[in-house]
Amino acid sequence: MSWILLTVLSALVLGVYDLLKKMAVRENAVPPVLFWGVITGLLAWLLLRLVTPVLPEAWQAAVTVDPVTLREHGFLFGKGVLVSSSWIFGYFALKHLPITLAGPIRSTSPLWTILLAVILLGEMPSAWQWGGVAIILVAFYLFSLLGKAEGFSFHKDKWVLFMMVATLLGSVSSLYDKILLHQLQFSVATLQFWFSVYLVVVMVPFVLVWRFGIKNRSRFEWRWTIPTVGIGLLIADAFYFAAISDPEALISVITPVRRTSVIIGFIGGVWFLHERKNVKWKLISLILMIFGVLLLNWKGQ
Repeated sequence: MSWILLTVLSALVLGVYDLLKKMAVRENAVPPVLFWGVITGLLAWLLLRLVTPVLPEAWQAAVTVDPVTLREHGFLFGKGVLVSSSWIFGYFALKHLPITLAGPIRSTSPLWTILLAVILLGEMPSAWQWGGVAIILVAFYLFSLLGKAEGFSFHKDKWVLFMMVATLLGSVSSLYDKILLHQLQFSVATLQFWFSVYLVVVMVPFVLVWRFGIKNRSRFEWRWTIPTVGIGLLIADAFYFAAISDPEALISVITPVRRTSVIIGFIGGVWFLHERKNVKWKLISLILMIFGVLLLNWKGQ
């Protein structure tokens, strides 16, 4: 299966995952939702490891976890810390923001990935890509106006700031994935398994502080969407890691294509969560933003 098709499948699953995530955290306590979501993902991986010996030989190769040195555990733990931090900011933001606003903000991730690649890796985008950057900034400005109309100031609202921080951390994580899979030569299964383990390790103190350290904590309600969030992420990441592990894969292509998952979250927000304020202008701004994201992939002649 080509890395482009794997990326598209990851985007489709990721869109459903974003919608389920919103349904899980809406009017619900964030720390336990996060904790039980990552626990579900880890349990799925442990079950997969138990049944590995009875799987077809081709499947066994795909899910085999290689031995890891102490130094390599440090790199994998760093991945867990990075993603956990992004999720903590992102989940809190998603709880308080409409998904029709939060999703498009999150979809600006390719913009930050490009800029980080310029700053850290010395890459030079083409004129087309700089055009994409400009279009995304225009679309982001339009969303800021729409957000203000709904009572969310993009300059002052802390939940918007939280989502921006989550997006930036997510962009750093995308660059880090490339290092882990290509420079450090981790297999996809090894990265995904230990990544799942360290997500739980990092989330344990987070949920304990919420449970025992906060008196007026938010109420937690168990919902069926919580475990599906963990499973959805596992599937989306499996496609994503398989795509990015291909030697011919381009992170500058994978990142923007994955961000098109915002379309599914947007439609779900409108139809299932009834977020229909300014939906026409939000849709126009979203189309403009996606166009800018696609231009980031066009290097021109």
